[in-house]
Amino acid sequence: MSAPERDPLTGQLTTGHEWDGIKELRTPIPNWWIVTFVVTWVFAIGYLVLFPSFATTRDFAPGVLGWSSSGQLKKAINAAGDAQAAWRTQLQETPLDKIEADDQLRRFAVAGGLAAFNENCAACHGVGAGGQIGQFPALVDDDWLWGGTIADIYQTIQHGVRDANPDSRQSEMPAFADILSAEEIAATTEFVLSLAQDSQRQTRSDLPGAAIFAENCASCHGDQGQGNPELGAPKLNDAIWLYGGSKDAIAQQIAAPRMGEMPSWGQRLDDVTVRMLAVYVHTLGGGER
Repeated sequence: MSAPERDPLTGQLTTGHEWDGIKELRTPIPNWWIVTFVVTWVFAIGYLVLFPSFATTRDFAPGVLGWSSSGQLKKAINAAGDAQAAWRTQLQETPLDKIEADDQLRRFAVAGGLAAFNENCAACHGVGAGGQIGQFPALVDDDWLWGGTIADIYQTIQHGVRDANPDSRQSEMPAFADILSAEEIAATTEFVLSLAQDSQRQTRSDLPGAAIFAENCASCHGDQGQGNPELGAPKLNDAIWLYGGSKDAIAQQIAAPRMGEMPSWGQRLDDVTVRMLAVYVHTLGGGER
């Protein structure tokens, strides 16, 4: 290793290292780099002092400014709540059947109802409210087990179906396997299938299951299978089936009926949100007036 010398071209001292005739220069760190390094440290220390830092498994240093992302979120939520306060008050005070007549109020309710639906209802009824066959009813068609007016929908959402809430909608279909023979269930199944088939409407009363249906089913589902919203009894004279419309599915439902439950959302959501949900569901396309 040779002694340090000054490079004749740059004027910089060398380190004394040389490889293949190339001498290493002792080039100092640029001033801008040193300034940047110092500023970075100052900024980092200032940030640690001003903002939350030094987290442990139990706590963290809150920082001099007391700022937090959760605090900012709360402020944003409160600001949004303040901005919506007038609309929410109007929605609360307007009769349910009058909300949709006010275009701006309807749009506010639908927007809030959509958000609440996706958060609370879509898991069962689907994001598009199309339901799930064999599980949960669709909310976009014209079949309503408990009525499709906005007041009916509000009642169902508020108090639930077969829930422990004292005002919940309640109904129960008997297991006809304990009442009818296998042959009678099969005959009733054939008659129920005929109710939804226009080509057989003139002759369905002649089917063997007609008398069995009239004696055991018509009191709830109607003599023409038109259903009864007061009892939550579904229509049987269309092609909409919650638990399937095949012969086997209908026979199974007659023999050992499945009956779903819906929680009382009035115990979980505020009344304005329930109203928004009722408006949103009512405007999906299948609501009744």
